[in-house]
Amino acid sequence: MTIQSILQGRSGEIYSCAADVPVSHAVEILAERRIGALPVLDGDRVVGIFSERDVLHCLRTHGPSAVDHVVRDVMTSDVISVERTKSVIGALSLMTKRRIRHLPVVEDDKLVGFVSIGDLVKYRIDKIESEAAAMRDYIQST
Repeated sequence: MTIQSILQGRSGEIYSCAADVPVSHAVEILAERRIGALPVLDGDRVVGIFSERDVLHCLRTHGPSAVDHVVRDVMTSDVISVERTKSVIGALSLMTKRRIRHLPVVEDDKLVGFVSIGDLVKYRIDKIESEAAAMRDYIQST
């Protein structure tokens, strides 16, 4: 089971923002789309992650003027990413160790997907339930 397995079923847009947009605009995207993070792009290249945690940290540091800053000033710039070939278990382990909830999926230095820990856990649970059902069917047929 690889990250590619999760990306295959998706057809939707990857929501993102540029580093020079106002924090208020990025927060608007998070709220409208009901998502927890955005990859921050320079062209197709991921240069940061802007998450709910970044919003909170920015508000604590700058108060009400936080929304006037640009994303570049408050984003997490130490980006941890994975390739499509990374195993789901490996990605879950990485996210747990690094205490992150979102991973950009990159290929040739370009963003090709974005997964959350919820995506990975759901995929894993669905796979386990499917295997359990197959095992039950096998046992009942013998």
